[in-house]
Amino acid sequence: MRARMHMVGRARDLLTLADPAIPAVLAEGGFEATVTPDRQILALETEPARPGTAALVGSRAGSQLRGAIAEALPEDLRGGTPLYLLLDDVAGASLVAPWAWSQWADDWLHRMHSAAESGAIEQHRRKMMGVCVGFSPESPVYQPGGRTLPDMNRTVVPLDGNGDPFAWHALSVQDGPSARRARRIEVSLDGPTIRVETHFQDSAPMPEGGRTAVHEYLVRATIDRASLTLTSLEADPRILPFSYCPAATLNIGRVVGTPVRELRQRVLTEFARTEGCTHLNDVMRSLAEVPLLAQRLEAALGAAEAG
Repeated sequence: MRARMHMVGRARDLLTLADPAIPAVLAEGGFEATVTPDRQILALETEPARPGTAALVGSRAGSQLRGAIAEALPEDLRGGTPLYLLLDDVAGASLVAPWAWSQWADDWLHRMHSAAESGAIEQHRRKMMGVCVGFSPESPVYQPGGRTLPDMNRTVVPLDGNGDPFAWHALSVQDGPSARRARRIEVSLDGPTIRVETHFQDSAPMPEGGRTAVHEYLVRATIDRASLTLTSLEADPRILPFSYCPAATLNIGRVVGTPVRELRQRVLTEFARTEGCTHLNDVMRSLAEVPLLAQRLEAALGAAEAG
């Protein structure tokens, strides 16, 4: 189980106007990476190709990786490209991915550590304390008899079976130990308001068939079109690993009134460690790219009206 991870990412910006059966692809991006068990990037190829990505090989997919991406791909950062968004997610996705083994091996956490490491689970508990609200010292995880392994996984229906052929990419078949992180951001214009709905899910296939998820959020937001500030934000924590995790949603009103382009950094500062949930933070940070999507939508609507 300490084998290297093969990571594949794909993203696109899709425009739907009057006829939902004829969407237009505005931008696409993708990558393939080889990552060690301790999350060091050994190889990375991107589409479109970027010379700067060579500087990311050898980096570890932790909190420092995002700074390295910003330095290596400044134009992609400024443009909020699909490639930038995918690479920004490598840190979180690689952290969660080993959880998929929990569906295939009862002793998966022990087996993730070398035989020389005694008390691996207790070491894991101590290491995780304070990482997020779910692992805060007050969480039931750290009370007598508390669990370190996720205990609130739920079976989920396939994302690509919802009747909308364009809602998601054609998702690859996964029939062994593997994980999938899926994100969807929908933007619409409503008078002076930009309306946003974003869906996030971490899931894995099960040996008996079907899929189970360990994280799932649905977040809705409104943004003022003139000032591009966040005017409302609500989060529905649909699936999370522990009963204490939904407490992270209680704090999110702090960023209402923030210019959304500042959210990528503001969220990291405002909801660090036990003040927030790592995965909810990433969902909120993704709202920073909504102005670019709204701008493209406005331009397309204007061109359609003029034509």
